[in-house]
Amino acid sequence: MKRVLIAFAAVAMLSSCGSKKRLAEIKSLQEARDKAVASLNDCDQRTADLRSQLSAKDNDLQGKDKQVGDLQAQVDYLKKTNTNLLDRMSDLSIVSKSGAESIKKSLETLNEQTKYTNNLNASIQRKDSLNLALVMSLKRSLDDINDQDVQVEVKKGVVYVSISDKLLFKSGSYDITPRAETVLGKVAKVVNDHKELDILVEGHTDIVPISTPAIKDNWDLSALRATSVVRTLQTKFGVQPERMTAGGRSEFIPKDDNTTASGRQQNRRTEIIITPKLDQFFNLLSSGQAGGSR
Repeated sequence: MKRVLIAFAAVAMLSSCGSKKRLAEIKSLQEARDKAVASLNDCDQRTADLRSQLSAKDNDLQGKDKQVGDLQAQVDYLKKTNTNLLDRMSDLSIVSKSGAESIKKSLETLNEQTKYTNNLNASIQRKDSLNLALVMSLKRSLDDINDQDVQVEVKKGVVYVSISDKLLFKSGSYDITPRAETVLGKVAKVVNDHKELDILVEGHTDIVPISTPAIKDNWDLSALRATSVVRTLQTKFGVQPERMTAGGRSEFIPKDDNTTASGRQQNRRTEIIITPKLDQFFNLLSSGQAGGSR
């Protein structure tokens, strides 16, 4: 009995020792599991943190990519703008050169026109001075002649010597009177001193008609009177015939009213018009243009 009790006791002791060992093992396993769980939880947390950081980095990278894209777009825009500006600057350079050439040509043309105008004005002033000197010479030469019979003036840039018909001719006649020859001699003396000038002689009548065996009408009378004056200047006073022209104007360029006796008297006249030679006049214009084109 005692032996049985000892056996039970031994078994109980063995059982007790085994339980303690088992409990220790279990406890050790639980601690290991707890550590593993804690380590796993820590790993999960770190993984979550890393994922969060990775997501933040990814978002940041996307933001950076967007900024890079925006900056690239700005760079492309600036490149395009710069190219356009360079093209425009090139165009402006071409326009500027063309404009400068145009301005230069305009200034040259203006200078030429100014020179031509100055030359022409100088020539006109010389001609005006010559006309004034001519008028003064004629008036001095004719100072003893009645002003109503002979008038000297400048019209339309030329010198006019208007001589009344009562001084030059008898009524209805084209024969020069002796007194008229004295007047024509004085005019011839002045024009012979200016051989660079031409002489145009115009006959004028009033509206009173005329018809004789020698004179058909006022056209005839005016032309014959002009011819008589030209012939006298040539044959008696040595005026070169190539310098002179004779023309009849009849009644159609009156100086005064033909309805009055005094008006008709004014209209019956012969005009000696002293003008520059036409070839010299055109040479004057040509020289003015040549002076302006140099």
